[in-house]
Amino acid sequence: MVTRIVTGFDGWQRGHALGGLPVAVLKKFGEDRASSLAALVAYYAFVSLFPLLLAFVSILGFVLDENPSLRKDVVDTALARIPVIGTELLDDVQPLTGSGIALAIGLGGALWAGLGVTLALGRAFAEIWDTPSLEQPGGLKARARGLALLAILGATLIASTAAAALAVGGGIGPAAERGAAIAGSLAFNVVACLTVFALLTPRPRRLRDLLPGVGLAAAGVLVLQALGGWYVDHAITDASAVYGTFAVVIGLLSWFWLVSHLLLVAAEVNVVLRWHLWPRSLTGELERADRVALQRYAQATRRDPREQIAVSFGDSSHPERPD
Repeated sequence: MVTRIVTGFDGWQRGHALGGLPVAVLKKFGEDRASSLAALVAYYAFVSLFPLLLAFVSILGFVLDENPSLRKDVVDTALARIPVIGTELLDDVQPLTGSGIALAIGLGGALWAGLGVTLALGRAFAEIWDTPSLEQPGGLKARARGLALLAILGATLIASTAAAALAVGGGIGPAAERGAAIAGSLAFNVVACLTVFALLTPRPRRLRDLLPGVGLAAAGVLVLQALGGWYVDHAITDASAVYGTFAVVIGLLSWFWLVSHLLLVAAEVNVVLRWHLWPRSLTGELERADRVALQRYAQATRRDPREQIAVSFGDSSHPERPD
């Protein structure tokens, strides 16, 4: 009975893009062991959160020294985007102070530690795009891209905060104000996700190849932010001091775990669409997409530019090469 059900579903999804595309994305997600990659990204995101916040607040202290009101609004907006613990950090995050040399060393160390999440996410994207290690960016180049990513995200956050302040100051009603806040959050998520995918996705790639995943990730993060607020209201606010501490840690880790999975699923969508890796077979037969996927996995194991890998499947047919 199970075999008949699987065979029937396999035949349906191979004949309909509505079913074949999600199945292909999930199958590639499993073949790439992307869940383990997402867990690693979530770990680095959790560890890097506080050093990044420290560096962000300290840099804002220099950039917006003459505008403390805007600096406070930017910091509050940044913390509000962090579910579960964002509101609890509003009065606790203080900028680094001290001599210029000590401050520079402290900021450099905080940024270096915070770059762990960008490195982990870049390696995950390289794995998903089947990029051989010899074609992946080196340590310094990868960190330079990470610094550029953090700088762009920080500038985008400041711009979105200023735009939201102008909208609120325009005297619009509560409903319009809420709609503007949602639209602003979605716009920030689009810019943030586009920056993440554009800077961390291995080359060569085209901008239009990244847009489907950017849209999926931006909308998904907005939903997860709302769920994070719901979790705080219903699971943490009324908890005891001891339970609340565990709930905060577990909730934040769970949110990072969900976001990292969402980003990698979005990256898988981009790859499946770019190389047309659907429909995939669930019954052991080899579709064209299966052959191309297996060929790409084999090519990704190259460790030397002179190495050549040929793939065959024991029959007279051959996989179609990607464009």
